[in-house]
Amino acid sequence: MISLSQLFAVTVALAGLLAAISLWTPRRLAVKGMALTTATLFLPLAYASMVDLLSRPKPVSLEWWQSSAEEATVLGSVMQENEGIHLWLQLPGLAEPRAYVLPWSRETAERLQEAQRSAEQEGGEVRMRMPFEPSLDELEPRFYAQPQQALPPKDHADQGPQYYQPPGQDA
Repeated sequence: MISLSQLFAVTVALAGLLAAISLWTPRRLAVKGMALTTATLFLPLAYASMVDLLSRPKPVSLEWWQSSAEEATVLGSVMQENEGIHLWLQLPGLAEPRAYVLPWSRETAERLQEAQRSAEQEGGEVRMRMPFEPSLDELEPRFYAQPQQALPPKDHADQGPQYYQPPGQDA
């Protein structure tokens, strides 16, 4: 995964390369100074814009790092009519959840609410199929409630009752 500091380091390197090229060109000193000043002002602006984007949900159509994800767990959602469906997704293989926004669709919002209701009743979680695939196939629901997993079987019937033995006493 690429972090913000790695992206900013690449941005600094590219801005530095552009500044170096502008200084080496056979231009007037004023043009070279303006190019160097522009590159210097570009760096805080690039960092501020990257930090600001961290707090905003990404449209699912712009996801290209995790676009091959088959499923995701929906940790939370907020629906804003005629604006979008904001989702907090836990993707497989990633430690931290991510914020995304789906384009507004009444049908999608209703299916998400139905899945949330059934997940709450069954004690499971809401899952999303193909979160980054623009699907025209409405036959298979995009959101569904994953039922709670069964507890492991108890295999103590063949062992008989268990008794506590204090330390230092042999049976």
